[in-house]
Amino acid sequence: MSQTPNTPLLDTVTYPADLRQLDKSQLRQFADELRAEMIDAVSHSGGHLGSGLGVVELTTAIHYVFDTPNDKLVWDVGHQCYPHKIITGRRDRIRTLRQGGGLSGFTKRAESEYDPFGAAHSSTSISAALGFAMANKMLGQPGRGIAVIGDGSMSAGMAYEAMNNAEQAGNRLVVILNDNDMSIAPPVGGLSAYLARMVSSSEYLGLRSLASKAVSKFSRRVHRALDKAEEYTRGMVTGGTLFEELGFYYVGPIDGHNLDHLIPVLENVRDSEQGPVLVHVVTQKGKGYAPAENSADKYHGVAKFDVITGEQKKSSGGPPAYQNVFGDTLAKLAETDTRICAITAAMPSGTGIDRFAKAHPDRAFDVGIAEQHGVTFAAGLAAQGMRPFAAIYSTFLQRAYDQVVHDVAIQNLPVRFAIDRAGLVGADGCTHAGSFDITYLATLPNMVVMAAADEAELVHMTYTAAEYDDGPIAFRYPRGNGTGVALPEVPQKLEIGKGRIVRAKEGGGSKVAILSLGTRLEEAKKAADQLEAKGLSTTVADLRFAKPLDTDMIERLMRTHEVVVTVEEAAIGGLGAHVLTFASDAGLTDAGLKVRTMRLPDIFQDQDDPAKQYDEAGLNAPQIVDTVLKALRHNSAGVEEARA
Repeated sequence: MSQTPNTPLLDTVTYPADLRQLDKSQLRQFADELRAEMIDAVSHSGGHLGSGLGVVELTTAIHYVFDTPNDKLVWDVGHQCYPHKIITGRRDRIRTLRQGGGLSGFTKRAESEYDPFGAAHSSTSISAALGFAMANKMLGQPGRGIAVIGDGSMSAGMAYEAMNNAEQAGNRLVVILNDNDMSIAPPVGGLSAYLARMVSSSEYLGLRSLASKAVSKFSRRVHRALDKAEEYTRGMVTGGTLFEELGFYYVGPIDGHNLDHLIPVLENVRDSEQGPVLVHVVTQKGKGYAPAENSADKYHGVAKFDVITGEQKKSSGGPPAYQNVFGDTLAKLAETDTRICAITAAMPSGTGIDRFAKAHPDRAFDVGIAEQHGVTFAAGLAAQGMRPFAAIYSTFLQRAYDQVVHDVAIQNLPVRFAIDRAGLVGADGCTHAGSFDITYLATLPNMVVMAAADEAELVHMTYTAAEYDDGPIAFRYPRGNGTGVALPEVPQKLEIGKGRIVRAKEGGGSKVAILSLGTRLEEAKKAADQLEAKGLSTTVADLRFAKPLDTDMIERLMRTHEVVVTVEEAAIGGLGAHVLTFASDAGLTDAGLKVRTMRLPDIFQDQDDPAKQYDEAGLNAPQIVDTVLKALRHNSAGVEEARA
């Protein structure tokens, strides 16, 4: 590829085909430029930094060696995909990461043909890559499936389910294990790199194939014994016996930052007829950027930051984050209740369980990326008399739904579900939005479902859950900081299935009733102010419970108001559906009552500022007011007031 003497190599590469025009001797410089570009981009946008820095060389090597996009490259989770995006036609938009209308922080099929499979949850990559590999095999088309999966994601059972099913794919499937926590790998260096090149070379594999043919002449017993001897000999010097048992040809470990090691191994794997193959690559999170290398979490997720100092531009002060309120409350309750224990699935700080663990290390359990196990583990604890809290993001609890149904709800076990990231989540977008938990939990017999309107309510609900032993109970709360209300010194045990009136006309009865569930309560109050200004007296209720409903309060409000509006930060099928079902069964809609349900739209919303997301969803005060006015316009008695 021609270039002027001072032209950065990165400027000559728009797509991987351009990268393949470079000489191997230029790849070190290219990777350094790619790393610098990523650091600068994330400093402007914020996002996942450390994991991407750790795979700069690996990204370069994969796209240089393999024929992407014909070879389908699947990144597990996608936290590490920013370098990949830069060299697959998206460099001009890389500073729009995680912003409204910008690039997703994860791989996304709609963005590029180089993102063949979208991901933001872990441990799906091998299954997807296997699907691509087998489809091409059955269709008689060229092309491999290549999965890049981190050692953390390998803690989930789905990865092993896929590997156990992968043998038929043969050399069309390549799994690259990105070991960035040294949790699996022995030390790496020149010897291990030599061994990796040797066992992946065509000479070795050809000799191995020839030996296999010769050995096949012997008895099955001898054949099997020699296979095992070769497998375990390689296992002793290179590791990987587990993967061999699952049917993979293991290569590694190799230094994932040394292109002189990576390139020849990947070329050998590409040209090999052996497979499926697992290439074990050892990398360092935050590699090449000192502030990230020196950080305990390797700068996993960052706000905008100063490139020179690494200082993040996070807002200081303000109300505490919801997860910290939960973690601190649970830790305090556990001081006097030795039955309380806490479970997280690889999200200790994100759920506040790190605070609990600091105070009660023997009662805190991080099960890794294994939500299914975590839920059933909690069920076992509950069955033996403990009071377990399974603190799991709403979007991740979806992964354990069968366990919630089969292992918890059917057996009516008192597992407490602390559901973080309820509602819309801003920059992480639809893959992490907590849209569905009310719907998928409130449909279950025996389940109690609460939603905190603010951080004080979260304290009360945590205590209520701790004291509830009659079956499973869940409470949801959003991402981010609270509203600033004072936290109670002494938590209140809420009456199950009972809400509260937070605003009402003296003497009772008014035109409009707003039934809020969760943190839309503040917007409901603002809407009430605007409706009052129009002469429409408005009652505001915080239902607190999606299940069981406060049917007494709901019936009373429906009989004394002309318009009733439900508001929730959840998908269709949740609170509104349950309220409508109750009203229909009780005959409350027969007398001309106007009931309107406000909920998240029936779409997957892209990332944006949370306030803008809720505007798009139609769940802010102006949209609540508009919903009321439209309902009144359908009632001749309310027309004049609606026009006021």
